[in-house]
Amino acid sequence: MKSLGQRAHGQRLERMRGSARWAGDGFRNLHPIAPGLRDPAVPMPSLRDMLWRVNGRRVPGAALPVADPRSTWLRAPQSGLRATWLGHSSVLLEIDGHRVLTDPVWGPRASPSTLLGPKRFQPPPVALGDVPAVDVVVISHDHYDHLDYPTIKVLARTGVPFVTSLGVGAHLQAWGIASERIHELDWWESHRVPNTDLEITAAPSQHFSGRTLKTRNATLWSSMALRGPRHAVFFSGDTGLSGEYAAIRERLGPFDLALLEVGAFHPAWGDMHLGPDHALEALALLGQPPLLPVHWGTFALAMHDWDQPAERLLELAPRTGARLVMPTLGQAVEPAQAEAVTPWWRRRGHGDNVAPAPTDTPPRATPEQLPWPMD
Repeated sequence: MKSLGQRAHGQRLERMRGSARWAGDGFRNLHPIAPGLRDPAVPMPSLRDMLWRVNGRRVPGAALPVADPRSTWLRAPQSGLRATWLGHSSVLLEIDGHRVLTDPVWGPRASPSTLLGPKRFQPPPVALGDVPAVDVVVISHDHYDHLDYPTIKVLARTGVPFVTSLGVGAHLQAWGIASERIHELDWWESHRVPNTDLEITAAPSQHFSGRTLKTRNATLWSSMALRGPRHAVFFSGDTGLSGEYAAIRERLGPFDLALLEVGAFHPAWGDMHLGPDHALEALALLGQPPLLPVHWGTFALAMHDWDQPAERLLELAPRTGARLVMPTLGQAVEPAQAEAVTPWWRRRGHGDNVAPAPTDTPPRATPEQLPWPMD
């Protein structure tokens, strides 16, 4: 099955083995899990829990609000920095005259199969073919909700270069991306995108990788810092809370925007996923730049209500001083000009293409929309 990807070998594997993060049979996180990240009072959910305990609102009852960004994309951002959230961790960044696409996922499932695995409950706000030409695609790691085979196959025809973590290039090359278009980074390594003044640096994150149970941690996972002449953006990829965020701020900051994952979390997963509470702690370590939350509103990959990350951020942000940038899907927003958050996810009315408000009898999620142990 081509969607499973390809294991690294030859010179690529030799380079991976030279990484300080390589531990003989795969990559490892920088530090042992810190106390307090996992809630010891909450047991690790079993596969049975994830498949059959479906109480709550795992998915919305109708399509979410969307905006059409295509006319806005025709005009350069006035401030020099603009972001369009396209679902989950896919964001089109316009930074100092350059376009960057992060973790693009347009496929129907976060899975190697077209028939099984988490099915997206919210389609992308625009077709992949309507996204303007980008200067580079950034892939943080190789999980299915970040590295999507059908999307990569389309992008392979465009000639766009890719910047990603060590080992992930083996998947890309197997799917038709020429080796000269693939730039794999170890943590703290940088790459200047050809014919631009945009530099991308891979930085630590606390997570794991793998597209099968046999390839767990066979490739590196990273956060990414993007810097142009005037602006810098931090993209967390997937990660738990780590003190390395302070080092990232010192070495790669300050940042004008942070894209931090806030969804698909669980109290027992605090070392591997941020969730909204830890995202705000990470934001403080990064120097409190404006926060555009990602990794929510598209797939049901955990047991919490689909809108819990957004509601929790809205509750906590005033206490922490965080400045939230929470645009509607497809809404192109300039952080320097962003207005106060309005909870658009609560709006209802099919005519507006919005989801219904919570009810006492929420729609029942199906197994194909429930968590997948490969996130």
